[in-house]
Amino acid sequence: MTDRKFKGTNTYIATDDLKMAVNAAVTLERPILIKGEPGTGKTQLAFEIAGALGRPLIEWHIKSTTKAQQGLYDYDAVARLRDSQLGDDRVNDIANYIVRGKIWEAFESDVRPVLLIDEIDKADIEFPNDLLRELDRMEFYVYETKQLIIANQRPIIVITSNNEKELPDAFLRRCFFHYIKFPDQKTMEQIVEVHYPGLKKTLLKEALAAFYKIRDVPGLKKKPSTSELLDWIKLLLAEDISPEALRAEDRRKAIPPLYGALLKNEQDVHLFEQLVFLDRRNTSRQ
Repeated sequence: MTDRKFKGTNTYIATDDLKMAVNAAVTLERPILIKGEPGTGKTQLAFEIAGALGRPLIEWHIKSTTKAQQGLYDYDAVARLRDSQLGDDRVNDIANYIVRGKIWEAFESDVRPVLLIDEIDKADIEFPNDLLRELDRMEFYVYETKQLIIANQRPIIVITSNNEKELPDAFLRRCFFHYIKFPDQKTMEQIVEVHYPGLKKTLLKEALAAFYKIRDVPGLKKKPSTSELLDWIKLLLAEDISPEALRAEDRRKAIPPLYGALLKNEQDVHLFEQLVFLDRRNTSRQ
């Protein structure tokens, strides 16, 4: 079955560049490496691709302790030792102690799946290189059982990275790369409309103005993301905050209401309070 083109979904606003990148990676049968600020929808993209193309999704979320081998399989020697002490007949077949990893699961899928390798940069620097052969050849060998596992079809592979560390050049050469830029105001309006259809335009306008003003503050340790904006708008609606309370002239008096949804550490709150104070003092002198 030929894959349909990815065109975004009703719940995920994809730019033309992103749609083109996804479809190019599918056509080339190469992993798509997605980078971008936290909260720009990198992980969610894999879910949306699977839903839009009608494919099963297999998720492999990487931690700092994750080894590449675990994506293929694990040999549970501890369980085999325990069973041997208990006299369990299972110990006679080593295959009973082979735990299949997410890559093995993707290779054996009857339908071409979407394989998400999430936050690959959390792992050891050698992690990407350790997967080069398997992702290239779509096969690997299980030494304990002397099996060669060959993919039924090449999965659609989505790899995300938060840029915590540089990825090896050899790995990058094998990927189609796309950086998700932080949404501009027009795109953000579309994103908000998806989550809060019919939101009053005056409230949306003032909320976005306040949000982007905070993001533009130089020296912020953590800029608020799209997901945090959506949380903030949910709170504004729940507390029935008026657009007037968000207007520029009111923001000179205090930081935005319910700012805890946007600013996530005391340094940033203090920095913003200082800027508000300086703005207020300069205004009073005029």
